[in-house]
Amino acid sequence: MGSNVVFFGWNRPIPGRERVSGQHFQEFVQYLGGLQRSGGIQSFDTVFLDIHGGDLNGFFLIRGESAKLDALVSSSEWETHLTRAALHLEGSGAIRGVTGELIMERMNLWTKMIPA
Repeated sequence: MGSNVVFFGWNRPIPGRERVSGQHFQEFVQYLGGLQRSGGIQSFDTVFLDIHGGDLNGFFLIRGESAKLDALVSSSEWETHLTRAALHLEGSGAIRGVTGELIMERMNLWTKMIPA
């Protein structure tokens, strides 16, 4: 069963590392833009959440075909970006997920597992 998104979220920059975070943010957007232009991903959205007192304050939602996302998350460039982010962001992390028509596939699997 495949997925068609990667969610990369964060809380906030570690105090004192805001400039590093800003620079890395720009580099990561350029990286994703290059992947989109080359066909490695379909698209990406960047979201900054309004101040709400929670521990998720922004995220990237990266869309693509499952096999291409597999290649993305197993690449050394991706691992480098995640490692860099962990050094200047609190609560950073990435996880695979589904949207669109794959939701029904997952929902059907879930409902089949409900005990009678």
